[in-house]
Amino acid sequence: MQHESRNMNRQQDAKGVILTGYFSNSEVSPPASVVNNAEEIESSSLSRRTGLYSVQSRPKNASGKPPYHCCNSRDSLDELFMDEYWTEVENITLSGEGKGDAEPQEVVQLKLPDEGEQEKAWLTEAGLAPLFDESASDPEDMMGLLFTLTRTQAAAVEKRFETIRKRNKQHHIPDVRDIFKLPGTLESKEDEAKSTEKKTENRKMNITTDGQVVGQGNGAGPSEQSVSEPETDINLELSFSDQALSYKEDSKASSEALTDTDDKLPNFKLSRDKTGLTKMGDLSPQDMKKVHRLVLIEMTALFDTAGIDLKAHKAVKLKVKESGLFGVPLAALLEQDQRRQPGTKVPIILQRLIFHIEEEGLDTEWLLRIPGSATRVKAVHVELEGKFYEGLFSWESLKQHDAASLLKLFIRELPHPLLTVEYLIAFMAVLKLPTKTQQLQALNLVVLLLPESSRDVLKALMEFLQRVIDHKEQNKMTLNNVAVVMAPNIFMFKGFRNKISMQQELSMATETANIVRLLIRYQNLLWTIPKFIMNQVRKQNTENQKKISKERAMRKLLKKIAYDREKPEKQEKPPSEADSSSQGFIRVQAPQFSKVSMAVQLTEELQASDVLSHFLSQKSSVSVKREDLCLYEIGGNIKERCLDEDTYMKDLLELNPSAKWVIKWVIQR
Repeated sequence: MQHESRNMNRQQDAKGVILTGYFSNSEVSPPASVVNNAEEIESSSLSRRTGLYSVQSRPKNASGKPPYHCCNSRDSLDELFMDEYWTEVENITLSGEGKGDAEPQEVVQLKLPDEGEQEKAWLTEAGLAPLFDESASDPEDMMGLLFTLTRTQAAAVEKRFETIRKRNKQHHIPDVRDIFKLPGTLESKEDEAKSTEKKTENRKMNITTDGQVVGQGNGAGPSEQSVSEPETDINLELSFSDQALSYKEDSKASSEALTDTDDKLPNFKLSRDKTGLTKMGDLSPQDMKKVHRLVLIEMTALFDTAGIDLKAHKAVKLKVKESGLFGVPLAALLEQDQRRQPGTKVPIILQRLIFHIEEEGLDTEWLLRIPGSATRVKAVHVELEGKFYEGLFSWESLKQHDAASLLKLFIRELPHPLLTVEYLIAFMAVLKLPTKTQQLQALNLVVLLLPESSRDVLKALMEFLQRVIDHKEQNKMTLNNVAVVMAPNIFMFKGFRNKISMQQELSMATETANIVRLLIRYQNLLWTIPKFIMNQVRKQNTENQKKISKERAMRKLLKKIAYDREKPEKQEKPPSEADSSSQGFIRVQAPQFSKVSMAVQLTEELQASDVLSHFLSQKSSVSVKREDLCLYEIGGNIKERCLDEDTYMKDLLELNPSAKWVIKWVIQR
């Protein structure tokens, strides 16, 4: 029977391949001592019922352990750490063997689109469907998007459009060169000259060959500067793919190797921007739609520069639970939670598990690494399903290791992986990029592409894991320990088991652990929208407004003429927002607090935090916390943006002179 199940898991049909995911209801009890060398998991443990993956006949070295590449770096994931990974895989596998009474889970089937279909799907997601489908909507929005593209971004679009054009020669599809002869693209000699000039300027700013800003005027080369500067700025102002192209061209010229084999994690940091950093959740849905399209194009362009072709998969729909706590799709779970607590962005059960673990203390030794008791975890799992929402579950009796096992179980039993089927391959491809900088930039883009529900849950999980690591002196859980333990739980699908070799499977284990390391270590950077993307959004909004203005120009002109004729005498014009700023102050509104207008002196050093402080000093009678307020930039070349408190108002006003400034409540950001 086991043999039949194994064959079912490795089957392949004409439409796609079968991936297996984790579907377990409990964790196993730990051995008497912490196991450092995972026993080989026999292939017979695979079944359609559990959906687990295993390490099949892993080749061993003289010591009886799988062969791994060991790096000299203290930050590397060497053989010792990867043994913990396989121990976690074995624990997960064994935990699924006791589910004989559970309902069988469907095997997830993925379909890889044919050539042409893939490109059409990509262009549609990028908002460029009108390029191949005249009936598609938003042609004006598309033109505004095309107007903002950089050279590398335009090349990514051209590459995919050209594939469709070649496959549809019998239909009338315009030549790609005609489409990209638009204002703002890099087809003209003038634009090429500007591109060359910009590249020269970047070199003057000492942007190193891997796109890192290392300072100016000290005469030191990149290697010398990296010694004296422990932290490296990430350049968010220049397109990542443009930076990668410059690096590639410079590397070819100097015959430098493109592969960076050092496994040590650099101390990257974000350089401060006077117009303010933009985090996920700071923008309106309308602008986030534009961000998604631009990020997709930019990510593809970045991988194109390295010759990496991403093939996005689509999951065939499954029969899944529509209610409950475990094994429920994130969207459905959040919908039922929001009926109880409006505005919920992270499932309540996950929030409660994290709260319980932290409340009981993060000093518990080997937290996350040692699994809880299988019997207790299974019993608590059943009890939570029946009593959680009624508030009848007794949290006081839940042990730390059991709670940690339930947290991992929740992530693992999502019907589709937390990182999504569509972008799982992109996450895996990040480490193929030649430099740590490009890897981090790509990871930033892929995180931004995740659906909001996955992105919010991933963020909450990474923040929790960092807090676990902050107590490593007590719980012994370092960054590497946490990464290797969580990797098999986060990457629910191990890969194409009917297509990959055993050596590839070993490599994927190290890769997934490394990706989790990056997600934890650089989470403060990864949920930031790069400034160049924000500038493109502003430019797109400006272009779209120009088109709308042209349509309304005649109507407005006629109204103005009629108004001027009927007006008996010239009336004094009240001061506008722009007039106010030119006189040295800005007007801030707070309609939710019955504040019609508040004048704030505009200085070089005035920040958004100062505006909020000024407001609170005038509204002492209102019971409101500082962290619940945000100063918003509304209108002009942006729909709506919650400002970073370090934003310099004068610099932002120069970037968006037509904006209005409004203070509002912020429930969740």
